[in-house]
Amino acid sequence: MKGGESGTLDGVGAASLIGWWLDAGVDTLVAERPREWLRQSSPVEVASDEPEPPLMPDMGDAGASAPGGGRGALSSLEEFHGWLREGSDLPLFQAGAARALPHGPASAEIMLVADLPDRECAAEGRPIGGAAWELTTRMLAAIGFMPEQAYVASLACFPAPAKRLDPRIAAQCVEDMKRHIALVAPQRLLLLGDGPAKALTGQGIVQARGRIHRVDHVPTVATFHPRQLLQRPSDKAYAWRDLLLLMSEEP
Repeated sequence: MKGGESGTLDGVGAASLIGWWLDAGVDTLVAERPREWLRQSSPVEVASDEPEPPLMPDMGDAGASAPGGGRGALSSLEEFHGWLREGSDLPLFQAGAARALPHGPASAEIMLVADLPDRECAAEGRPIGGAAWELTTRMLAAIGFMPEQAYVASLACFPAPAKRLDPRIAAQCVEDMKRHIALVAPQRLLLLGDGPAKALTGQGIVQARGRIHRVDHVPTVATFHPRQLLQRPSDKAYAWRDLLLLMSEEP
């Protein structure tokens, strides 16, 4: 099933999806007129292809210990996954700590980049877990995707001890995620949370929302992390608008 097309849902899945729409304030059939997802929409504000990079120190040889002579030598998604599973030079690396690893198909139509995982997500080995993942699947279904059709990654594989990144680690996360995106080659990019928004657009989530950005030429929209939507259900209406905006842009 491609984005915007109908899929097959059982009763439980349909009820869950309707619940998401109601929480998001959708009380009509999405809009007054049908939306042609694959048709070029009217112009929207588009951020520059390469956002102004944040002021961060030079990384020097930070990637030198990656397999094969550095991160740049990881020429396939399979090699990159191997490094994420086993590398000791990843941002926030802790010996013996659980890793939140990406999942989903290469060349996925949509890629999700989530904020740093919490310890529960890392324990599950996934970028988004628990109730937040259940909400994420409902959000994907609302725009026509089954969860297995989306590629999901987090800004780093490990939680941050203080839930904040120092500039050097933040710069490494940006470098690694841009390489990750290039290897996946998605058609659309959804940034979940303040961390990915700052890393890839140079703006916090409040400023980055509501407009199309381009990350290495990929149409990109930033919205709230599902964890926040669970804590603040009223923000689901804003997230719904962000999802519609993402699907309105031609890849």
